[in-house]
Amino acid sequence: MGRPFGVPVYVSPSWFLVAALITWVFGDQLDRVLPHLGPARYLVSLFFAVAFYASVLVHELAHTVAALRFKLPVRRIQLQFFGGVSEIEKESETPGREFVLAFVGPLLSLLLAGAFYLGMELVDPASVPGVLLAGLMISNLLVAAFNLLPGLPLDGGRMLRAVIWGITGKPMTGTIAAAWVGRALAVAVLLGLPMLTHTGILGPGTDDIGGMNTVMDALLAAILAAIIWTGAGNSLRMARLREHLPELRARTLTRRAVPVENTTPLSEALRRAVEAGARALVIVDGHGAPVSIVRETAIASVPEHRRPWVDVSTLAQELTDGMKVSAELSGEELLDHLRATPATEYLVVEPGGEIYGVLSTLDVERAFVKAMARPQS
Repeated sequence: MGRPFGVPVYVSPSWFLVAALITWVFGDQLDRVLPHLGPARYLVSLFFAVAFYASVLVHELAHTVAALRFKLPVRRIQLQFFGGVSEIEKESETPGREFVLAFVGPLLSLLLAGAFYLGMELVDPASVPGVLLAGLMISNLLVAAFNLLPGLPLDGGRMLRAVIWGITGKPMTGTIAAAWVGRALAVAVLLGLPMLTHTGILGPGTDDIGGMNTVMDALLAAILAAIIWTGAGNSLRMARLREHLPELRARTLTRRAVPVENTTPLSEALRRAVEAGARALVIVDGHGAPVSIVRETAIASVPEHRRPWVDVSTLAQELTDGMKVSAELSGEELLDHLRATPATEYLVVEPGGEIYGVLSTLDVERAFVKAMARPQS
């Protein structure tokens, strides 16, 4: 939908379902408040749905701008079912920055609510602009209040995580605590929201909000609880991922390679590799400089009886600058490099440029899965 601050904004297909639901629900409300609108009320309701999600986008842009200010890359913003998400690729370096990064979203929602309230003072409350401004004020207050709940994956949960991280000095401790609070919130929403609306504790007429009955309240509560519970679990998994990232080192994952000329028969190249205890082939020029990597999948596709007649150059992938990886890379820096230049194999070189070996993405994946399967430290 655009690239504000250079970050692409996407709209999930689920948004259209929610927009239709908001249009229908808010349209019923308008029929009670402004009955003279007739069928035009649904056009006004659709405008409200779009304006509401524009407010959600502003909320997410606040997170994005703060992340960019802290030099944290943002992959994208996605508007989806029940809100939006800013996909920030790296973790904040300090708990203070994490707190600010989480707080700016609800803060912008509160400021928007205040702006819509001031706008209400300038128009007739019984007019279309008055009703729209009131609806946007209330919806932004709800967005801010909901996001300030102290449990992951909500902004309030990230703020709680930052506080515990700052006290203990351990980001993982903060994540675990905030994630379990998030799961408790999910259970509270699942059981408490239908009870509150059914008993009328939230105020008179809550059973009629948007024409919702008890079944709809229970369904809404179940969806919200599932989103919170799943998000809390994902936060724990991402924390474990970052905890194990330092175990991924290019030097320890690299396969030993043997250099061969481009006219070398595949059978001869494989013989040399077996003799040297190597598991990869690198094609070099007359000066010994690497020019390409023989692909493992290509080798496997050649029948054994044809290998003496196939030159390794026909099975190789030419090296690009992005396919050269420093043997010193590890953790998130290594993954960032591989993500920036997708390939099946990479040439690993020493700081001086000497060939160290070949890194296979399959080996990185296996090491990652193995690390994630270990008990949490």
